[in-house]
Amino acid sequence: MGSQLGNAGLLLVNTLINIYLFLLMLRFLLQASRADYYNPISQSVVKITQPAVGPFQGFLRPIGSFDLATLAAGFLIKAVSIIVILQIAGFGIPPIVGAAIGAVAALANAILKIYFFALIAMIILSWVAPQASHPAALLIFQLVEPIMAPVRKVIPPLGMIDLSPIVVFIGISIVDGVVVGSLTRAAGVSGALVGL
Repeated sequence: MGSQLGNAGLLLVNTLINIYLFLLMLRFLLQASRADYYNPISQSVVKITQPAVGPFQGFLRPIGSFDLATLAAGFLIKAVSIIVILQIAGFGIPPIVGAAIGAVAALANAILKIYFFALIAMIILSWVAPQASHPAALLIFQLVEPIMAPVRKVIPPLGMIDLSPIVVFIGISIVDGVVVGSLTRAAGVSGALVGL
């Protein structure tokens, strides 16, 4: 019974860390896509993640629109959490390289999940409220546009039908299966430790 409670506790901690990592990668993607910084949702994400990102901002400057401080914070939090969770679960301390590869897989997984959910939300919004002016709707469109625009150049909309989201979904699925899957196996950690 105690072991089951301990496992449930570790699962809860891992889930909370993955949710925070999700928010960190959302902050990274919002800045990379040059989304509206003053949008209330953007401001909330920045406030929630600033305690983790702040210490890295002193020495890691952004490269263009890529915020290295946010990536570093996410990487460190996830790598340390993998080491601590495996240690508490009784698997011993994993190799540092394995924890680092697992953290990279977790970052990639979080980014892919954000795009996946944002694309679904964008498709639903384009059907039910194509001219929506809600801050969340505007942010979703700003977030997905950098990945949709190159695909639309290759596959333009056919009248009212836009096939580009299907291509992007296939791309996300391939990257998730091949890249994230390979990194997770190379890290030698459970898939549950890597993603939501």
